[in-house]
Amino acid sequence: MKPNTVFWLVSTAALLSAAAVPAQQVASNQPASANDSTPAAASTGKSTAGSASTMRTIKTQYFRPTDKRGIDMFETPKVAGAPFTGFNLDFGGAFTQQFQALRDRNTAAPRFVDTVNVNQLMPIGTGFNNSTANLYLNAQLAPGIRVALTSYLSSRHHNETWVKDGYLLVDESPIHSELLDNLMQFVTIRVGQFEVNYGDAHFRRSDNGNALYNPFVGNLILDALTTEIGGEVYLRASDFMVMGSITNGESHGLVTQPSSKSPAFIGKLGFDRQVNPDLRVRLTGSVFSQQRSSNQTLYAGDRAGSRFYFVMENTNATESGNFTSGLINPGFGSKLTSFMVNPFVKYRGLELFGVAEHAAGRTTAETSNRTWNQYDGDVVYRFLADEKLFVGGRYNVAKGDLLGIASPVKVDRSELSGGWFVTGNVMLKGEYVSQWYHNFPVTDIRNGGRFNGFMMEGVVAF
Repeated sequence: MKPNTVFWLVSTAALLSAAAVPAQQVASNQPASANDSTPAAASTGKSTAGSASTMRTIKTQYFRPTDKRGIDMFETPKVAGAPFTGFNLDFGGAFTQQFQALRDRNTAAPRFVDTVNVNQLMPIGTGFNNSTANLYLNAQLAPGIRVALTSYLSSRHHNETWVKDGYLLVDESPIHSELLDNLMQFVTIRVGQFEVNYGDAHFRRSDNGNALYNPFVGNLILDALTTEIGGEVYLRASDFMVMGSITNGESHGLVTQPSSKSPAFIGKLGFDRQVNPDLRVRLTGSVFSQQRSSNQTLYAGDRAGSRFYFVMENTNATESGNFTSGLINPGFGSKLTSFMVNPFVKYRGLELFGVAEHAAGRTTAETSNRTWNQYDGDVVYRFLADEKLFVGGRYNVAKGDLLGIASPVKVDRSELSGGWFVTGNVMLKGEYVSQWYHNFPVTDIRNGGRFNGFMMEGVVAF
């Protein structure tokens, strides 16, 4: 590693260490209050004796905290977690700064367009990427009814502020009767423009300025993340969950070209049980289906951008124009049916998470479907008091057909990571990543492609 790389790594660690405040130490399997630093705090609403927390009091009901308490939470909890004391407006935020030390290479043949070799890689060095930030707003309107709004204050794709999503979440009936009150003990309704609940991987990924839930730096190679307009209905009883959703199937609202559009249907079945104080088991299966769209974006909906800046991009690349570096978009812009299965097991500090995904679709120019398959396995071990430290490993592989390439291509990635929660709101993590590109034609810039090296992230979320 070059001397300047070592200098910046040490400097970043020292900066976060200087800001550290001693965090409350609570056994990881004990229920906690909304001030506490365990995920159980937000999901149980129970309290235990302890010292003052470094994290804010949660005043929003049925809420997944944006700090450490939100780790290993998936859907918003079906427990209020906080009393209703009248209208409440709550703000939160998240900020991520990256340090990148990656190198890439390829074996693609020179291909010139207007005297420019479009297969020549952009020279990349070692240094900081631009920081990203999120702003969260939650308005508690009535018992069990709130509005949520997420804004990106900056992102790789947009330097300006723009709204990611906004929706109404209903967990209690505004009309009180014995029938409705009993029914809403099991039902959750979400309407608006929201991050569609396809699969479980989107709950563990980095979302622009908030990288605290993700034990790694990168998101999946096929990154299923999009926001669409519609509604979701959840039925949760005991350890079981059923979800059905209908959306407009696109990341924006548009009433023109009606013959090229159809609704998207999303379904999810899940089982999540805390078997004993040490063992939790979760298994879900999801489906996403849309027959017609003018711009389907399930695998192209992350407008914030990839964490690996400028890898495998040519010399004309720009930060915002080539914001998906290192990812694969299958290009299913018109028709798509996709399935994802996600197992999750947590035994004490050991976490196992998996992805098995199959997607088939096409563009308007195609007459038959292409397919992609993706597999991912994550192993994370969290240790010391309150799981302040963690180490992890991931292997992710995706294989399928791209438009214009005759044979299937394959991309695989390995990540080894480690991290430290300085407090429940502040995290420092780093990883070594290596990604390979297989079977791309010699005329494609990704032919013989590989990037590898070190990444570090400092995250503040509250």
